[in-house]
Amino acid sequence: MENPHEQVQNALLARIITNVEKLNEAIIVLNRVLQEVNRENMNVELLSQMWENYQRNVLFNLESTDSLEKP
Repeated sequence: MENPHEQVQNALLARIITNVEKLNEAIIVLNRVLQEVNRENMNVELLSQMWENYQRNVLFNLESTDSLEKP
């Protein structure tokens, strides 16, 4: 005689396993897309760093030549 609770537990475990497999696949896709986004954003980050350095250099030059005006 089979245990009806065992059948229910096996069905639940099968559903959990299936859902975890789907979740893992979704996370793999998400990681791949995030890597792509990060790769695409590298140029923006580089430009931001260049602009920050430019601003610091301009401020330094204006201060050193006493050309900086108060707002």
